Order: sequence, then C-alpha cells, then structure tokens
Amino acid sequence: MALEIERKFLVKGNFKTESHVSTRVTQGYLSSSPERTVRVRIKGEKGFITIKGKGNASGTSRYEWEKEIPVEEARELLQLCEPGIIDKTRYLIRHEGHLFEVDEFHGENDGLVIAEIELKNENENFSRPAWLGEEVTGDRKYYNAMLSRNPYVNW
Repeated sequence: MALEIERKFLVKGNFKTESHVSTRVTQGYLSSSPERTVRVRIKGEKGFITIKGKGNASGTSRYEWEKEIPVEEARELLQLCEPGIIDKTRYLIRHEGHLFEVDEFHGENDGLVIAEIELKNENENFSRPAWLGEEVTGDRKYYNAMLSRNPYVNW
C-alpha cells in the first residue's frame, strides 16, 4: 500500500523565479468523498487516474494509488466527472534537498496558490523558502476535491 505524506502551505510572494518546470494540469473527480477520492488528471500530455483514501488525524498521511492512462481516455473520463473541474499550473521548485510543488489555480479558484511538499515521514525536517506562508495541512477546504465543490471565488 502506497502512503502519501505531505504538508500544504499557502504561498506568499514571488516563487516563479525559482521554478525549473511548469505544467498545466486539468483534473476532475469521479468521487470526491473524503473517505475515498477518485481523480482523473491530465498533466501536460499525460493522463492519470488516482485513488486516495481518508487522511489520518493530522491530514498529513493517506493512502494513494496512481496509474498512468492514455491521455485520450483521461479526456473521456473527465466528461464523467462531478461538476467543478480544477484548472491549475504546477511549478516544481527544488529547495535545499526537497521538492516543492506549487499550484497556481485558475478559473473559479483564481488567486489561490498552494505549495505541497512530500516527506519520507511526518516528522521530517525541511527548510522553508521565503515565499512559504501559513500551513494549511489538514484543512479540508484546501483539498482539490473540496475546491472543485466549493471554489475559492465563493469564500
């Protein structure tokens, strides 16, 4: 069983100059239930299907299974998804031995920028870049599945 351990933060200030890759991401949810989300994603020219389980008490760890699928199949599956497709640009930033994924949201979530860092364990230390803001790990309103149902524009 694959375990995803990640922390989420709001982003403040300029991070783009530190990015070495950016990719457009479109994703939808076949199921956005907090107990089990089933996500379809197009990232660049690749398709993926992902299943995530319920997070632990802190929201830091949860089961994750992901499989690459043909991009044409991902486009077809997006047509079956619940309302509220997520559109964002993902920036990858290496900082002192760790990789941050920074998502700049578009559409109804425009103005929201969230950084994630995957860790080897929940207590792993890491250096915080200057643009890393308030931690929102475990705050469900920042989960992409929740943003698809209650977008940032409504807050």
